[in-house]
Amino acid sequence: MEQRLREQEAPANQVGTYLYNVPMLYPTVRPILFALDPERAHRLTLDALRVAGHLPGPHVRGAAVDLMGLHFPNRVGLAAGFDKNAEAIEGLGRLGFGFVEIGTVTPRPQPGQPRPRIFRLPQNRALINRMGFPSEGASAVAARLRQRSRYRGILGINIGKNADTPLDRAIDDYVSCLRSLHIFADYIAVNISSPNTASLRDLHAPERLEPFVTALLTERDALLRGGTRRLPLLLKVSPDLDATSLGSLAQVAKRVSLDGIIATNTTVTRDALGANDPQQTGGLSGVPLHALSLGIVAQLRRLLGPAYPLIGVGGIDSPATALAMRRAGADLVQLYTGMVYRGPGIVRQCVRALRE
Repeated sequence: MEQRLREQEAPANQVGTYLYNVPMLYPTVRPILFALDPERAHRLTLDALRVAGHLPGPHVRGAAVDLMGLHFPNRVGLAAGFDKNAEAIEGLGRLGFGFVEIGTVTPRPQPGQPRPRIFRLPQNRALINRMGFPSEGASAVAARLRQRSRYRGILGINIGKNADTPLDRAIDDYVSCLRSLHIFADYIAVNISSPNTASLRDLHAPERLEPFVTALLTERDALLRGGTRRLPLLLKVSPDLDATSLGSLAQVAKRVSLDGIIATNTTVTRDALGANDPQQTGGLSGVPLHALSLGIVAQLRRLLGPAYPLIGVGGIDSPATALAMRRAGADLVQLYTGMVYRGPGIVRQCVRALRE
């Protein structure tokens, strides 16, 4: 069977063959990247993927799934945060992602938090980041998306608020992003769960969440009025919610007919790090997040029922962890930190595991 899959996926040209084999080169490349500052390494990776997107190459097939009125080529997606400004969508598609989520995009450009703001924890296969939504802004991202042509998968756009926007006016920023970017998106992810924007997570409170999400859904419906296109609106939630808060969130999601939930963002807890805790503020991602995210996904599945769309993200760095997330109740999975430590080959491995 593996030979048949290779024959289906391997490209017929020399450049494509090189791109197809890039994942196998990652063990050689990784020490070079890890010798660099994390943001510098990330920048070089994005530049390489941007170039790769303009070259002929393969697209990995998988077991397609229809969800939220969308047709996903496979169940494995890229989590928001890797390609914040839509620079390398086509190249990421070459790695095999069935869907790519860009962002977080803010309405106005902002630099984010001061550097250094990303920290590797190799012993834990984890990252801590306190990026704070660095973004070129919605207008710049929209201009770049107008040029998009080659990516065949589903595109999600993750939106957030500017750091200097007061929380009681946060809805204005999200509506502004929605208006600027809805035409390019297959779905919109509403990020209220980053720990690196002051007070943002307060939007999880039901008395804030329900009017906030209702206003966004109303704006979404107004933008699409008269057309036949669907634009699902998903909420990206925190892994640090207790059972009561999660139950309230699920009730709001059902009451307002929210299209789906992405679980989860990064965590501010450090319990899983033990002596390896570097005492850096920010959101923790990677292997130590996996158990927390699994628990949130499983609870949401119980609260929301078998048909509600859930995307599971957090600590996926192997076929086994992708399958665990699926078994916990996720319809789709996303990864990011796992690719930093395992290399781009992890995408194809997870696609195959979920297909078979």
